[in-house]
Amino acid sequence: MPTPLLVAGLDARSLLLEAPVLQRDKDLIVQEEWARELLPRIARTGARLVVLGPRLPDLELTEAIRRIRSSPVTRRVSILVLVPGADPPGAEEAALEAGANAALRRPLDRGELESWITKLLVVPRRIDTRIPVQGQVVGTPRPAAVHFYGLTRNVSLNGMLLASPVKLEEAPDLDLEFSVTGVPHLLRALGRVVREAPEVAWPYLGYGVEFLFMPPESQEVLGALVGRRLPLFPYSRDLSHGIHSTVRRDEWVYEILDPVPRDTGWQAEIRRATRVGWRPGVAGPFFVVEAGSPEGALRAARDFLVRYG
Repeated sequence: MPTPLLVAGLDARSLLLEAPVLQRDKDLIVQEEWARELLPRIARTGARLVVLGPRLPDLELTEAIRRIRSSPVTRRVSILVLVPGADPPGAEEAALEAGANAALRRPLDRGELESWITKLLVVPRRIDTRIPVQGQVVGTPRPAAVHFYGLTRNVSLNGMLLASPVKLEEAPDLDLEFSVTGVPHLLRALGRVVREAPEVAWPYLGYGVEFLFMPPESQEVLGALVGRRLPLFPYSRDLSHGIHSTVRRDEWVYEILDPVPRDTGWQAEIRRATRVGWRPGVAGPFFVVEAGSPEGALRAARDFLVRYG
């Protein structure tokens, strides 16, 4: 059975008039009166998009969004919020901070509304993906070391959930680089932080990042990833194979893997696990460094751990 589009807090019939793109699928639009009914409906139907308005009789709009995002079985759904034109300034920002993918104020621009609905309905996600990412905040001085680093917690063709131990300033634009196992070049994108993501647990800080631009070659690889046509971390029977050295710092154990050649030089991947749970080869991806030689990549990995480990 096709997955529905759920509507709550507004009249679904008005949404059909404002977004004719939905007319062909109008039989799949389900109206809910109560916000509390959304969670079981999302879980039961696998809905991909929830469109929320302010007229929820049982919950505040932002609280409804937080409940959807806090549940493991509903947090993957896309959320679009439509704000009345008479609402005070800041309503859109509050919805985004609570976890909405997008918030639009009436009167609505039809093209923008349909663009967001199409984008949120068709975007595939790979929720369990952990891809090392690094980058610079656009407009800041570019030191020799990266400005920030982290891992993706989910990623799509339109954006990602970033987990980083580095605090980012409010809503910066980001030059991003992704290191994907088995791909000889870095994936690149220009992104923007659109919200903080409290669902990302300690020791990381979480940020929702929208991709503003991505080169075609990076789009092709990312499309293969989210479509599960490209394996990220091939399974190895010898779990310790490829580990060059380990570093223990506080409660963490870091594995530095053997450098591998890329089109721009040599890269060494760093993986991390807690001391309690660590065994050779079971650490998760943490970061990737690059240098002009294998020896340089290993030095860069050790230097990185001294500074950020």
